[in-house]
Amino acid sequence: MMQEAEQFAVLIVDDEPNIRAGLAKGLATEADVVEMAGDADEALAKFAEKGHRLVIVDVRLNCNMTGIQLLTRLLSIRPQTAVIVITAHGTAETAVEAMRAGAFDFILKPVDLNLVRQQVRRARQHYELRQENQILRNRLAASGEISSIVAGGAAMEDVFRQVRQVAATEATVMIHGESGTGKELIGKALHNLSNRSSGPFIAVNLGALPETLLESELFGHEKGSFSGALRRKPGCFELANSGTLFLDEVTEMSQKSQVDLLRVLETREYRRVGGEEALHADARIVSATNRSVQDLIEEGSFREDLFYRLNVIPIEIPPLRNRREDIPLLVDHFLEHFCSRHKCQPKRMSAEAMQLLIAAAWPGNVRQLRNVVERMVITCDGDSIPQSALPRELRSVPRGNPTLPGSLADALDECEKNTIQLALEACNHHRENTAKALGISLRSLHYKMSRHGLH
Repeated sequence: MMQEAEQFAVLIVDDEPNIRAGLAKGLATEADVVEMAGDADEALAKFAEKGHRLVIVDVRLNCNMTGIQLLTRLLSIRPQTAVIVITAHGTAETAVEAMRAGAFDFILKPVDLNLVRQQVRRARQHYELRQENQILRNRLAASGEISSIVAGGAAMEDVFRQVRQVAATEATVMIHGESGTGKELIGKALHNLSNRSSGPFIAVNLGALPETLLESELFGHEKGSFSGALRRKPGCFELANSGTLFLDEVTEMSQKSQVDLLRVLETREYRRVGGEEALHADARIVSATNRSVQDLIEEGSFREDLFYRLNVIPIEIPPLRNRREDIPLLVDHFLEHFCSRHKCQPKRMSAEAMQLLIAAAWPGNVRQLRNVVERMVITCDGDSIPQSALPRELRSVPRGNPTLPGSLADALDECEKNTIQLALEACNHHRENTAKALGISLRSLHYKMSRHGLH
């Protein structure tokens, strides 16, 4: 079973035997395994056994379930499954419904086999990227802590790509992102994948330290250097020797502390408070901030020269509201972790509760989601967490569409329209090149252009 789950298996669901057989034959070279099902019950049974990576389903099935309903069931069982929906011409509303329900893409009848092959290849590329990310997370597991670096969407895949590119270098990295997005986890990822991974990872929150203690915390002090200094104390630079020093909330430093840090970055030397011996700073610097550094530079509270030293490689972590496709993966990850930690029976999120979690604003990002899931694990009886058990502030989200609130749908539509418009201009309005640049089919592009009034 485990070996089969690692294969790229495709399931074709259609009540027309000829269409099933034609698609299966045409996709034989694009997948490791291709299976067929004539109705929803057969599809669910085979899906439960194999856990297919991609399902192609016709909207109209001659059974007690539509293709959209089957899509919802499949994604509730395994959210990372790619589902392509086949729909007839002139059913734009159905296509929109399928995409909002979580479809990977849709195909218009009559089916163009070359287009289907192209979409299957794209789905397989997404799957292989997730596999690479899983390898990265497995390496991070050696740190012994829960990792929130769980993702399947393009936004975090780009972050992982940057981490892999930068980790083995000595370049200083500045991680930008809102509170709760996991900046320290990315810092640990850089350390664990670097040549310094056998050395220490030392994290210090500069925003939590008063200026009078910051110098001693970073550089250490000698015995008797100030009142209360009863013994020599090594600082963070010394403790991080041959490893990585993670400076969180680096923009909260005072002007004097910024000058001291800049001097160390330039000379690679520092002295303990009250000491005369010059010590060599052999620690890679990774910093993080949740504020706009450019704004701070303009108002004069952060040194521009220090910013350039720290921001050699910038990594931007998107907020959770901009990567909602990762929420089901994170929820499942946290459920498994906290059920094990609190010795509870395995629990799952109901479909209605999961849709509400996907639609929530999450101002506290992954940290807030993590806390909500832990609370649900502890307080909810039974193996299914209902929507009514979620915190009131989440349940008060205005509901329009059952999957997405109207305001979010409008925002996504506007974002999609602007993205397509920019891609068209970049490709000189060559539609095939535009579709390729956006990673969608040409038919999907034509449909989206028509829906947004783009010509």
